[in-house]
Amino acid sequence: MAMDFGRITISKDIVLYLFGTPGQERFDFMWQILSEGMLGYILMLDASRPETFPEGRRILEFFSTLSDAPFVVGATRMPDGDQQATIERIRKELNIDGDVQVIPCNALEKEDVKKVLLGLLYDILKTLDK
Repeated sequence: MAMDFGRITISKDIVLYLFGTPGQERFDFMWQILSEGMLGYILMLDASRPETFPEGRRILEFFSTLSDAPFVVGATRMPDGDQQATIERIRKELNIDGDVQVIPCNALEKEDVKKVLLGLLYDILKTLDK
């Protein structure tokens, strides 16, 4: 897998162009290219694999050097039980504050994916209003 592309029309005035790239370090050259002109980004994180959280933090740190665009975290495979505790652990491990949305998401469910995309879209719109 190298890169995915999608386009979603929200309204006649709003079209989202989505570019997806793997998180492995060997693809970081693509991140720089994709970051040019981006309005925001999503970090998808497997919440059932805390050993991957440091890699997620590294990705966020890398993107923060490229852009101050808003981002959200889509947390897939949330463990059963206290979701808020898992979200707080993700925040701590990624070193992100409470302003960044961590959104539980089953990536196979259209409504969950829509929540993540809309969460990012609303954050982007907030930055454009400033």
